[in-house]
Amino acid sequence: MNWLDSLMDEPFVCITDMLRRFAKTRGEHAALICGDEVLTYAALDARVERFAAALQRDGIQPRDAIALCASASVDYVVAFLGGLRAGAAVAPLAPASSAASLVGMIGNSAARLLFLDADVKRLLDPVAADIGATPVALDGHAGSVALDAWLAPQGTAPTPVTIDPAWPFNIIYSSGTTGTPKGIVQSHGMRWAYAVRSVQRGYGPDAITLISTPLYSNTTLVSFMPTLTFGGTVVLMPKFETTRYLELAQRHRVTHTMLVPVQYQRLMAHAEFDRYDLSSFQAKFCTSAPFAASLKADIVRRWPGRLTEYYGMTEGGGSCQLEADQWPDKLHSVGRPMEGHDIRLIDERGNEVPLGEVGEVVGHSPAMMTGYYRQPDKTAEAEWYDPSGKRFIRTGDMGRFDADGFLTLLDRKKDMIISGGFNVYPSDLEGELRQHPEVADAAVVGAHSQQWGETPVAFVVLRAHARISAAGLLEWVNTRVGKMQRLSALTFLDSLPRSPIGKVLKRELREQFYPVSR
Repeated sequence: MNWLDSLMDEPFVCITDMLRRFAKTRGEHAALICGDEVLTYAALDARVERFAAALQRDGIQPRDAIALCASASVDYVVAFLGGLRAGAAVAPLAPASSAASLVGMIGNSAARLLFLDADVKRLLDPVAADIGATPVALDGHAGSVALDAWLAPQGTAPTPVTIDPAWPFNIIYSSGTTGTPKGIVQSHGMRWAYAVRSVQRGYGPDAITLISTPLYSNTTLVSFMPTLTFGGTVVLMPKFETTRYLELAQRHRVTHTMLVPVQYQRLMAHAEFDRYDLSSFQAKFCTSAPFAASLKADIVRRWPGRLTEYYGMTEGGGSCQLEADQWPDKLHSVGRPMEGHDIRLIDERGNEVPLGEVGEVVGHSPAMMTGYYRQPDKTAEAEWYDPSGKRFIRTGDMGRFDADGFLTLLDRKKDMIISGGFNVYPSDLEGELRQHPEVADAAVVGAHSQQWGETPVAFVVLRAHARISAAGLLEWVNTRVGKMQRLSALTFLDSLPRSPIGKVLKRELREQFYPVSR
C-alpha cells in the first residue's frame, strides 16, 4: 500500500499539514504556476508559514475570519492557505460584486483583515469608512500595507494550531443574484472528505490542473484543493481566454480541469481547437450552470479524457454526477446521486412526489454546510426534514427522476413561469431554441401578462453570419412547442448577462426589458 492509499483510511488530515509534508518530501516540485512565476512546494510552504505567523502577530485567533477579494494570483493562494494554517476561516469574496455588497459581506464575516488588489481598492475607496477590516495589498499597490511588508520575517514559524475538523474552513458567499449574499460555512472535515473522494478522479502527485475559474468560487475549490492536497501542480489562469487556455493545456500537459458550460462552449467553437494536443487530459469536470446535451456530446467526441458533470450546491446537500462518456443516452440529465448522497423531490407542501413527477430537489450528504454564517433564519429556510428527522438542504431547483434513477432538471423554482395556470419551464424553451442552427445561446424569462398572468419571452444570441430575423425565429420555435409554451416576444442580444462563474443573470434580463414582470 502506498502513502496515497493509506490516507484513504484517515478520518481527518488538515490540508495545510499535507502542504508541509510535501515541502519536506518533494520540495522542488512545482506547486503553483502562474504566467512566468513558479512556486515550489518548499517555497509555498515557507511563504504560508510567514503569512500564518503574521496573522497571529496581528491577533487573529483560530475561527476568526479573514477576507480575500482579488484576482487569482500566487499570493492569493498563499493568503488562503496561510489563513487555514492559522486556523482562520477564509472568506473569499467576488471582486465583481458591488461596493455595497462587499461592505455587507465583510461586515457579516466580521473579518478584521481584508487582502485585496488595486482594482478592488479602487472599487472600495468611496466606501472605505464603512469597512472595519484593515486592508493589506496582495499586489503591493499604494494606499495599503503591501503584503511583503506585512508578512512575518523570513524563517518565522507560527505557533502550531491543532485544527478541529468541525472548524470553519471557508465562508463562501452566494452570488446575491436573487438577494443579499449569504455566507455558506464549510468545515475542514468536509473539505478533507471531498479531497479523499477526489483521489478516484486521478488527483495525486502527478496531477496537473488548469484553473481558469475564480478562486472565490466553490466550483474552483473542488478541483483546486484536491490537487494541492495530494502534491500535484496547479496552473493558474487569472483570466479565461480560449486561445490562451488551449496553449497552456498543451504546454503543461494538463491532466485535469474544471470549467463552466459557457467556457466549454467557447472552447469547442474555437476555429483551431482540433489542432491542439490535449491527449494528456485524464478528467474534465463541469458544474454551476445548465450544460446542453449537444455540447456534452461534442466534448466527448473531440476532447480526450473523461467528462464528468456535477450537479449540486455550494451549500452541500445531495449531489449528482453524470459520466458523460459512459452514458451517451442520458446527456439530457445531470446523472444519478453520488454514493452516500440522498436526493429526493418534494411538492409545495413538503411531501415527497412519486417517481416520474416534478418536485423541488432536496439533498442530504456528508458534505453539507454548517449553515449560513450568522443567519439562523436563512439557514432554517434552506432546510427540509423527512419524517425521521433527517436533515436535507433545499436547492430551489425543479426536477424529475426517470426509471433508471437519472435526474433531469427543469428549472429554478423561482424561474418557473405560471401562464394561465400552467407551469412553463424556461429550460424546455431554451433547449428548443438552441436546436436552431443559427442560435448560439438563449434565455427565457417570464414577463407580466394581463391575460395569462405571465408569459414567456426569449433573449437570443445568434451565431456569426446568421440571417434569420427575430420574427422568423419566433415563428419557428412557436410551431415546435405546446400552445401554453409559445413565446410572446423574442429579442436578439449580442451576449447574455452572466455572473463571473457563467450563470445567466435572468433577474437583469427581467429588470432591463420587463421591469414589472416580478
